[in-house]
Amino acid sequence: MANQVLGKIIGQEEAAPGIYFMEILAPEIAAQAKPGQFVHVKCGSTYAPLLRRPISLHSIEPQVGKIGLLYQIKGQGTKLLAGMRSGQAIDLLGPLGNGFQLPAGLGKALVIGGGMGVAPLLPLLQALQAIGKPATAILGFNDSSSLLRVQEYASCAEKLLLTTVDGSAGEKGLATAPLERELQTAEYSIVFACGPEPMLRAVTAIADSQGIECQVSLEAYMACGIGACLGCACRTREEGQERYTRVCCEGPVYDSKAVIWNE
Repeated sequence: MANQVLGKIIGQEEAAPGIYFMEILAPEIAAQAKPGQFVHVKCGSTYAPLLRRPISLHSIEPQVGKIGLLYQIKGQGTKLLAGMRSGQAIDLLGPLGNGFQLPAGLGKALVIGGGMGVAPLLPLLQALQAIGKPATAILGFNDSSSLLRVQEYASCAEKLLLTTVDGSAGEKGLATAPLERELQTAEYSIVFACGPEPMLRAVTAIADSQGIECQVSLEAYMACGIGACLGCACRTREEGQERYTRVCCEGPVYDSKAVIWNE
């Protein structure tokens, strides 16, 4: 059940150029949140910007009532967020959406993310570690200056593989290259992925070729965040029938076989 609460900002730092990590005291949300869910954030105290911003949960600490958001400045709303400081109140709606599902009898898992898509994967890795199933993580970035909180991922992954497009850190190339190698050489039973659509499409194809279950977290423009405006509708397939579903409600995490990708 989603709550609308006034959280209290207790930390804000720049994690990479133009990308910020904000910690918020919000016990009502922290108590219910699952990896892969998001909050809808009011970015200011006035009507401008009018719409909230959907931001995935990057950390969930129910024991101390904290959540964390990793976000990139992209416009007026996120610029206002970056200007907020510890002690200020922040209006949150959440947790929203359906997160990652850990199937019964879970085997070895691989978690892969690209760019800002790595954000919701940290609490997933922590959840897997907590049940004694630490996963392999593959994180892809453009270059060394855009690496995000790598030490935090390394602390909860069994193995961490980094890639950068320009080769300035980790392996040069896309994150899908080590994914193909890993799936061919290890006994993985499931892949969890988040990132830009071309990457998710490629991850889905690779997982399918190996006959491995895959869950993908989609990114979409959202207005209301609660399923009323249909602005985030995407094409999906269920029991052989195509239909539109709402990323904010039925997603953002889907079985990759249910997603009909744009050509």
